[in-house]
Amino acid sequence: MLITVGEHTRMRVVIRGAVQGVGFRPFVYRLANELQLRGWVSNTSQGVFIEVEGDRETLNNFLCRVQSEKPPRSFIQSLEHSFLDPLHYTSFQINESDEAGERTTIILPDIATCSECLREVFDRANRRYLYPFTNCTNCGPRFSIIESLPYDRCNTSMKKFEMCPECRREYDDPSDRRFHAQPNACPVCGPYLELWDEQGTILATGNTALDRAAEALRTGRCVGVKGIGGFHLMVDAESDDAVRRLRKRKHREEKPFALLFPGIESVKEACRVSEMEEHLLLSPESPIVLLTHREQTTVAPSVAPGNPYLGVMLPYSPLHHILMREMNAPLVATSGNLSDEPICIDEHEATRRLQGVADLFLVHNRPIVRHVDDSIVRIALERELVLRRARGYAPLPIPIREKGDRTVVAVGAHLKNTIAMNAGKNVFISQHIGDLETAESYDAFNRVIADFQSLFQKTPDDIVCDVHPEYLSTKYARQQYSRIHTVQHHYAHVAACMMENELDGKLLGVSWDGTGYGLDGTIWGGEFLQTTETSFERVAAFRTFRLPGGDLAIREPRRAALGLLVEAFGESVYDQSDISPMKDFEERELAVIRQMLEKKIHSPLTSSVGRLFDAVASIAGVRQIVRHEGQAAMELEFALPESPIDDCYDVSIIESPVPQPRWIVDWSPMAVQLLNDVRRKIPLPIITSKFHNMLVESIIQVAERIGENRIVLTGGCFQNKYLLEKTICRLREEGFTPYWHQRIPPNDGGISSGQIFAFLRSQR
Repeated sequence: MLITVGEHTRMRVVIRGAVQGVGFRPFVYRLANELQLRGWVSNTSQGVFIEVEGDRETLNNFLCRVQSEKPPRSFIQSLEHSFLDPLHYTSFQINESDEAGERTTIILPDIATCSECLREVFDRANRRYLYPFTNCTNCGPRFSIIESLPYDRCNTSMKKFEMCPECRREYDDPSDRRFHAQPNACPVCGPYLELWDEQGTILATGNTALDRAAEALRTGRCVGVKGIGGFHLMVDAESDDAVRRLRKRKHREEKPFALLFPGIESVKEACRVSEMEEHLLLSPESPIVLLTHREQTTVAPSVAPGNPYLGVMLPYSPLHHILMREMNAPLVATSGNLSDEPICIDEHEATRRLQGVADLFLVHNRPIVRHVDDSIVRIALERELVLRRARGYAPLPIPIREKGDRTVVAVGAHLKNTIAMNAGKNVFISQHIGDLETAESYDAFNRVIADFQSLFQKTPDDIVCDVHPEYLSTKYARQQYSRIHTVQHHYAHVAACMMENELDGKLLGVSWDGTGYGLDGTIWGGEFLQTTETSFERVAAFRTFRLPGGDLAIREPRRAALGLLVEAFGESVYDQSDISPMKDFEERELAVIRQMLEKKIHSPLTSSVGRLFDAVASIAGVRQIVRHEGQAAMELEFALPESPIDDCYDVSIIESPVPQPRWIVDWSPMAVQLLNDVRRKIPLPIITSKFHNMLVESIIQVAERIGENRIVLTGGCFQNKYLLEKTICRLREEGFTPYWHQRIPPNDGGISSGQIFAFLRSQR
């Protein structure tokens, strides 16, 4: 609230938010001098502190303009100001940073190269011509180079590079856009490139290294490229041989590869690009965006076999811009790792772990403090849906309404792991860590937890984990802490969506995914959870069926199909040799699985919609064995017709014999109709449409019985664009208010944030 005009006075301003590393102090300096105010501005671990003296009308003007004209990459989370007696400052200056006190400053993610820096990189007359580490306060690395707060050069991995006189002049000049740009450097004083062979022998340096790397890519070789947050493995995306060779070396049979294109026009030649998708591609976050590819494209079919989407990104660092200007063709740019491992961030580590995968390594000598993968985003209903939250997004916080009195660390799920920590009214979510399936990924998980505690200088009072006793994240929590709290997996999904949509109180959460440990010891995944003020009640769930072989059934949809068919039709199903799952098994295999199901051995019950997708994909003849997570469900989605149909398989909502859940979503009518359609050779697009529409209508029918107006849609199944959009539209048609994810992934990457919010709710 602004005060009235009066005499000369001093105003103290405390600004918290993303206000470091974005040119906030030079902006304040210039504004204060323009208004002829005296005082100072300083970075602290809590944010930006300002003291200004002048007449009250001018101070009011200063306060308004700080909020309306702030640097474009900054955001103000809170601005507090108070008026004090004047100290009679004689000028306005920028003070040294103050590291004392509790750390609450928001750390910015790595930011894509700005247009001004890009012009300099390609200006032959500029001293940074073709310099791959050009940046300013509006762009460049942040999260990947910071070692501690406040964000000053001495607290980053740039501290070993002594600035030359010209760079120092820019750095010290408040009127320069590189004023206190911590990664500031040039060819004279900054990091440089080297090209290494497989053994780490230097073959070339500087621009020659980049030229030779480009030539290697043009001849079909694989180059490991050290970027901002880690290594990419790159090959020519138009060479099917090169892509197939990379698949074989990386042990990645069919999972799609991400692509790096030279520019937006080349993307439009290969893909259909909406206005929102173009905005995302060109945004400072610069994520991988899922786009529908055109039928006629030069991209090799082995990049995304059987997939109508391409994961596309544009150059986001000067190094990538220079390389793509040289190549002028799309490249595969997949994470520099082997399957289920974190990406490499150190060149020596890369030559060891990626030996036999990359032929050459284009490296640099700017240390990467922490690994940061590329983020993955798709557009649904003209809105951003983050599927993997990393570069460009992490570690920006999600604000919460209530401030927790205790510091909480949440250790997330087993797959797509992230961790989260609260500080004040913020929940900070880590970058994507990955599946905790290998020693390397578990080590990365441990490093990220220690990293967050060090960055924010907080020791957790409480730790929150999943109820699944075999998750590595759960085991870590139990080994490291005595004070632990558990949150059920699907409630964590619901809580994550509630948190980012600023929801509380009673609502209906629809939480669908592949696997989550249920409170009754079964595998949940088709859940309808009604929240209370502090917890939840399981009000409805899908009918269960058995998964013969347990985890093996996740890799073999035919096993899920057999479990479903036996549940629906009993022993008679073994005589129906004309259906896909029965035809796909050898007689010996079938006999073993039959014994497992009959004796209920190693055949857990599941209510999972993800496994229901698998079973339907198998019965429809789409996929019997998957090569990567979610492949069968994805292929059902891909088979949907371009023009939607309204036909729907039947579903029954029946009363449950037990108190929780109160209702059972019975898919058995669908199973009968599905088998009939398969035998009648009904086209697959019609079958998969009817199945998707059945899922949507099941939500409507349960919602009508529960009577909550607000409906939250969450879990990995809602990465399916058709399912998400159709459900939202139908809910709105029926008068419900749906909510879904935006910046927190609907998959297990959002579990950690939901764990924190669920815990805070329970403490009321």
